[in-house]
Amino acid sequence: MKKFYIENLGCSKNQVDAELLIKQLEEDALELTETASEADLILVNTCGFIESAREQSIEAFFTLHEANPDAKIILSGCMAQRYADELREQLPEASAIFGNRDLSAIKDVVRKVFAGDRVVEVPSYPVPEKEVYERNELLSFPGSAYLKISEGCNHWCAYCAIPLIRGNLRSRPKQTILTDARALISRGVKEINLIAQDLASYGTDSPERTSLFMELLADLVALEGDFVVRLLYIHPDAFPSELPAFIKEHKKVLPYFDIPFQHADTAILRSMGRKGDKEQHLAMIDQIREVLPEAVFRSTILLGYPGEDEQSFAEVLDFLKRARLDWVGSFLYSREEGTKAYALRGEKEHAKALKRAQGFQKQLEALQAPITSENLKRFIGKEYDVLIEEPVEGEDLAIGRMYAQAPEVDGLTVVMGRDLKAGEVLRCGIRRVNGLDLEAIPLKGGVSHG
Repeated sequence: MKKFYIENLGCSKNQVDAELLIKQLEEDALELTETASEADLILVNTCGFIESAREQSIEAFFTLHEANPDAKIILSGCMAQRYADELREQLPEASAIFGNRDLSAIKDVVRKVFAGDRVVEVPSYPVPEKEVYERNELLSFPGSAYLKISEGCNHWCAYCAIPLIRGNLRSRPKQTILTDARALISRGVKEINLIAQDLASYGTDSPERTSLFMELLADLVALEGDFVVRLLYIHPDAFPSELPAFIKEHKKVLPYFDIPFQHADTAILRSMGRKGDKEQHLAMIDQIREVLPEAVFRSTILLGYPGEDEQSFAEVLDFLKRARLDWVGSFLYSREEGTKAYALRGEKEHAKALKRAQGFQKQLEALQAPITSENLKRFIGKEYDVLIEEPVEGEDLAIGRMYAQAPEVDGLTVVMGRDLKAGEVLRCGIRRVNGLDLEAIPLKGGVSHG
């Protein structure tokens, strides 16, 4: 039996694609291996969102190719989808270039590759009824999984290439989402992380053009089982006003809000194609906290966008000081051909602006780090459920996460105790803050969340 190895890069949505690709190849009698050197086939599932992600993807491709030059190697994912024609010419080492819209086509591509053909395949999206959704292998830590509810995006923010790569919004049929959720629950998943380019836009591609997200969420929390739902990425312009009250009533939905505000200067936000402003966003945060005092907020800030200067960046700092968000990430603007913002400045000016933005980024991090650390102190002395991700070998402790910590992007909870098992949920007492992490001890007789 031939073996394959998959290197997944980029976001959680890409991870779900990788899990779907694994299922397809296993159905075609290939065996997954965790060691690239013993694989007959290597897949590099790339990210193509910004320039730095593409550079990382190409670096990973050549590292794996050099480690096992005899293996067939396929470049798949977002970068392959967007730049298939260029990669055909510039990457002759690739056995195949494969896009990310009809993942079931990977079977035919791999068969051709093993037959000696070089393949460049960028299939269109299939009709929803023929789209593949089943997964065997989950690439998350035990007990947690991502559940994608839609593909693509209709916001068309001026800086963003996602619609160019993933296309316009395509909401998954509700019944397939519920079937997927039931399958995850039945295999012991305790934390279902809902993902999309914008969760709240779910259903707005229907003839009615209205969001069906709250209806979907109600159906999800009505499912039987011991699980919680985490909401990842809700566009601030589409945020459902009824969501906080729903979460207060339905404890299966964690009071965790991932809202990418991206900036705080009104002129910058308008140029980006966003409708809100700093004061509206601050009011939204206050309203959520009024309903849910335990609410946790994560956001991202885009720095170096055309037109940003000291004054507009000062608006960002003022916003962060007043918002006191729990987690804030930042990234530098990437000049993406085909986006609306591409023509706003030339390459020479762009390079100069990025140097200034790197300085802004350091200021942002210096401001936010103590805010995050201070916010974490509110959990000390209280009890929370902690999902154990990974026992530390040779130590009486394990790494886990409580509701305030999303997978991969936030801090962690270090649980001090013996015989802790990955995938189990333990009621723990939070003892202290250690940097951006929490330290906890297991409690006996705790009440499970849900």
